[in-house]
Amino acid sequence: MHTLRRPAPIGASLLLAGSLALAGCSGASADANPSTDVTVPVRVAPVSEPGALTVAATGTLGAKDEIPLGFKIGGVVARVLVDEGARARAGDLLAELDLREIDAGVAKATLGAEKARRDAARVERLYHDSVATLAQWQDAQTAREAAEADLRAARVNREYAVITAPGAGVVLRRNVNAGAQIASGAPVLLFGSAGRGSVVRVGLADRDVLRVRPGDAATVVFDAYPDREFTGRVRQVGASADARTGTFPVEVAVDDVSGLPSGLVARVRITARGPNRPSGPRGARGATAPPGVTSVPADALVDGNGTRGTVFTLDASRQRAVRRSVTLVGMDGDRVLVRGLAGATQVITAGAAWLKDSARVEVKP
Repeated sequence: MHTLRRPAPIGASLLLAGSLALAGCSGASADANPSTDVTVPVRVAPVSEPGALTVAATGTLGAKDEIPLGFKIGGVVARVLVDEGARARAGDLLAELDLREIDAGVAKATLGAEKARRDAARVERLYHDSVATLAQWQDAQTAREAAEADLRAARVNREYAVITAPGAGVVLRRNVNAGAQIASGAPVLLFGSAGRGSVVRVGLADRDVLRVRPGDAATVVFDAYPDREFTGRVRQVGASADARTGTFPVEVAVDDVSGLPSGLVARVRITARGPNRPSGPRGARGATAPPGVTSVPADALVDGNGTRGTVFTLDASRQRAVRRSVTLVGMDGDRVLVRGLAGATQVITAGAAWLKDSARVEVKP
């Protein structure tokens, strides 16, 4: 666990950190620095609150609600009207069974219920005329109710002999084709509902899952889109480990991914605050951080003079470096506490020593 010290005058640790950062830069002469027109490959790291930890994991993108759809009863599949990747609206017909036998069952149950009603009415009249006994009347009433229950069951089976979309979403998997004989409840389609958005599902080790809470901020980069970064937040943290992998399932809700296919591999970085996070920016041992102080990796510092330092952030296009002067405040484990990064969410780490203000950069995963 990282220990956050109370803010104090800059001591030997900060002077050393600044000196090391400056020394790292001094190895490259000014002539070696590229011009602002040369693209420099860089990596970035999040700017976090003091005491925050970064948890990294790999997972896959999918709908929050993935619903296996099947028929309530078995039968012969007559039609499957959608293929994998097809989008549907709530109520759209997706598949149906051969309905001839099922409709015949509904017709038979309907006739049986009608006969039972007639019989019950006739026995009731005979009972009131003292021709039928009370037991005969009660039996006729029971037979009528049983026939009506059979009719309701037949109608329910008929209703679930077709599959309709439970909401707006996309067909993720198609398991059968027309003409197949299928058993009751067997999955015909896997449907990804759009109702509650998309999530990246990752598995975290026990030491990491204890640091993560719902609402923690996250950044997501997909292998298929290495130059684009998505934002999100932890939506759900599993309460028990997966029996096969020993990891705890965690879901990260991701913004602006409605058009991306399910199953994309994602690299996730969660800014975790731990399970016992108090209100306000406090460190691991409760030391209050000054207002406006944030935490950055030590290798983000490119120079320092004891109390002042320099870091690089990204502009709005994420294609240019922005030089930022910061005040060094303290140490938080292997991270440095600084003031002067208001509004910044990331700093450049690898490649920072070669940058000038407004240099062109390419962010690498």
